[in-house]
This record gives sequence, C-alpha cells and structure tokens, in this order.
Amino acid sequence: MNNEFFSYEVEHIDAKTGARAGILHTPHGDIKTPVYMAVGTQATVKGVLPRDLKEIGSQIVLGNTYHLYMRPGDELIQRAGGLHKFMNWDRPILTDSGGFQVFSLAKLNRITDEGVEFRSNVDGSKHFFSPEKAMQIEHNLGADIIMAFDQCSEYGYTHKQAERAMDRTAAWLERCYNAHNDPKQALFPIVQGNVYKDLRKQSLERCMPFVRHGIAIGGLSVGEPKPLMYEILDELQPLLPADVPRYLMGVGSPDCLVEGVRRGVDMFDCVLATRVARNGTALTSRGKVVVRNGKYKEDFSVLDPECDCYCCKNYTRAYLRHTLNVNEMIAAMLLSMHNIAYLNKLMADMREAILHDALTEFIEEFYAKQGESAK
Repeated sequence: MNNEFFSYEVEHIDAKTGARAGILHTPHGDIKTPVYMAVGTQATVKGVLPRDLKEIGSQIVLGNTYHLYMRPGDELIQRAGGLHKFMNWDRPILTDSGGFQVFSLAKLNRITDEGVEFRSNVDGSKHFFSPEKAMQIEHNLGADIIMAFDQCSEYGYTHKQAERAMDRTAAWLERCYNAHNDPKQALFPIVQGNVYKDLRKQSLERCMPFVRHGIAIGGLSVGEPKPLMYEILDELQPLLPADVPRYLMGVGSPDCLVEGVRRGVDMFDCVLATRVARNGTALTSRGKVVVRNGKYKEDFSVLDPECDCYCCKNYTRAYLRHTLNVNEMIAAMLLSMHNIAYLNKLMADMREAILHDALTEFIEEFYAKQGESAK
C-alpha cells in the first residue's frame, strides 16, 4: 500500500489501548503521528503566519476545496504553482473534497447519483460537483493528501437515509479512484454511515479495496453526543487497516483528541483552535481560559505555565484581555498561535506516552488537570 512518494510506518503500539505512534512519509516531508492538523480554509490558517506555524510545531495544514474553488479558483492556484507555493507552505498539505461544505453551506438544488448541483454561498451562482470534478479541483490545488468526494449524512438521519448516503459515498469512491491519476497525491477513502454501527461496518468494507495510503472517518462530531462518537470509534478500531494512517475528520477539542488517539486514530483536524481564539478563549493545560472575563483584568500571570509558545513566554492574561476588549488584532493572533501550539504539544506528549506504553496514565493525568472544562 506504499509507493515511492508515500509510506507509513507504525513505530509502536501502546500495549493497553492500541494507540499508535507512527511516521507518514510524504513528498513534502515526514509527519509524526498522532498529529493535529491546523485548518487553513482559505489558504491561510487564520491569524497565524506560516513562519509561526513551523515554530510551534505544525507539521501539516489543511486547505478547503469548496472555498478555494469559489475564491480564488483552483485553476488560478494551479497557475500559481499549486497550493504550496501560493500560500508559502513547504510542508505537507491535505485538502478535503468539498463534500461537507457542498452539503452544509451551499443552497442545495439537487442531489443525484451523478453528483450535486448547488448554488454558491458567495454569490448564488450555480455549480455542479461530481466525484470527477472534485478530483480535478484537488489535482489543481496540488495537496499531498486528498479526500474522496462523499455525502456526509447529518446527525438525526434515519437508518434508511443514512444508508442511501453511505451507498452513494461508496459509488462515488470508485469514481474518484478511477479519476485520480497523480502518484504524488494520496487519496483517502472516507468511512460514512452516521451513528449506525452496521452501516459503518459496511462502509468500511466497501472502502477497503481502495485503501492505498490512508483512510478517513467522516460524519462524526456533527452534533451527536460525544459518547456516541466514541462508541462508533470503538466499533471501528479493530476493523480499520493497520498499515495506513487513520484520519478522524473535523475533530479537534482536547478531550476528543485524547479519546480519538486512545482508540487508534492517527490524524485529526478542526477549526476550533482558531475559532475560539478569535472569541477570546484559550485552550490550556489546566482547561479553558475565557480571557475576556473580568477576573483577568489584573492577572499578570502567563496564560499557560506549561506552554513555551511566543504568547506564553511574552504576555500576561491581563494584556491579552485588554487587547481583546479593545479589538486589537494581536489578541486573536496570539491566542490562535497559542491554541495551535497547545494542541501540537498535546499530540507530541501523547506520542511520547505511546512510545513508552504509558498512554493510559497520561490520559488520567490529562483529565485530572483539565477538571470540569474537559467534560
């Protein structure tokens, strides 16, 4: 399941949990797993320079196919030399297929087995995404890892509705692989099936013939209770392929990262880190800190004493609160940098614990420190 451009090696499996520490080799560098991937929706991680992303340990970032197709256009990005050159990022990039956004953002007109006809959320213009179209866009963007075009079913779908979406996803997967022809891009299938365990198993079985370099789990963290998400991951863990990385899409809160890694997941992404930062919330080793709160007005302590990012080494909670309250851009920038740095360190620490068969003890300590905010 490897080629000259991609390979994955599992370095160690935690004896108690089955959590994995590995290395994914890509054309733009190695990725040590488990890994949190910062989201650069519009070819930029909001508020954080590429230079700073590297400094805080980001190994890979995401681009959003739907949004980049809309603006500035995938063909323009191709003419610019691809997404790496366009956004000045020389490490690995992953792009989704646009499927989630087509179903969640766009005003839908018609879903058929051929694809999805929809109107843009930007200007109302009409567009059509097929599996082949999604592959062409992702090829133009030039990311290292690309996702198959899928139909993500909403939480609350009936079994019959979820099964229809799962069937369509499986059919589209085969078309994606037939249209995909760039060996420098690793195409991941996506397991769907909503919260129905039988559909999840069927979806995984139908993905397996197309697993080359990795596999993704989609359609979770979309409104269902967290314990239900963990049940689905428990069901899938022993069935997932062992020799490729496993990617849980759209998951990025600290507790979900911990529980995902515990269940053998290797890759995660989420906009949460930068989104909550812009609203004034920091993710820290001691739980969430809502920096806007009045109690931090004269708090001259650092944001997180266990973090060595630029924000934590140079600024106090009082300063961060002040800049937030006067709407200075630096507040969102510093908090975004810190939140990503915190999640990167959390993943690196879990990796180290896995290598020493100590993940269970690490997780116990994590929850003890986080307290109520982790629940």
